[in-house]
Amino acid sequence: MVKISTSILSSNYLDVIEKINKTNTDYIHIDVMDGNFVFNKAFSISEISELKKYTKKPLDIHLMVNDIDYYIEKIKHLKPTFITFHYEVLNDLDIIKKIKNNGIKCGISVKPNTDIKEIYHLLAKIDLVLIMGVEPGYSGQEFIPTTLTKIKLLKEELKNQNLNPLISVDGGVNKEIAFECIKAGADILVANTFIINSHNFQERISLLRGISEEDIN
Repeated sequence: MVKISTSILSSNYLDVIEKINKTNTDYIHIDVMDGNFVFNKAFSISEISELKKYTKKPLDIHLMVNDIDYYIEKIKHLKPTFITFHYEVLNDLDIIKKIKNNGIKCGISVKPNTDIKEIYHLLAKIDLVLIMGVEPGYSGQEFIPTTLTKIKLLKEELKNQNLNPLISVDGGVNKEIAFECIKAGADILVANTFIINSHNFQERISLLRGISEEDIN
């Protein structure tokens, strides 16, 4: 069954976390933005540390930053399940080792314009690929349809290499998009607006999670 990573923004995050804690979401997805890699800024180190005190869910941290090493050093003690950084700023493979040596699973994210084949040589080194279904840095965008092709290509390559990193999809996810992403091969769905803007978080999470093999086939 697909896993759900509920994404939150920094505004009123403690109120939102209280509601998320009452659901069966698998992870809380935290976007960390530095104002350089993406225009916006979100979640300071102190905010993430404060958030960690209140959440009962594992953290799934997505670094939208240029200085990956700096942020890893600041958040590694929080022991998130995943730390994911962007392939577009990767210039030192030791970053992957640093994350995993701290007992944290390592993910690599690709922007919509990045060819998924560019990361094929890294698949054996990582635990997760986060495919962006929208341009990173802004919530509420519409899902880019070519994302589905990326998911399918990546799924096929993982089979070819006999590897099992998880495929996560972030951006524009709703019930209809979830169906298509799962059919294409996604393992984790990251959702913000579809869940957070609703009156019933659990109902929306269940809608995303409840797509069965029978539905797909």
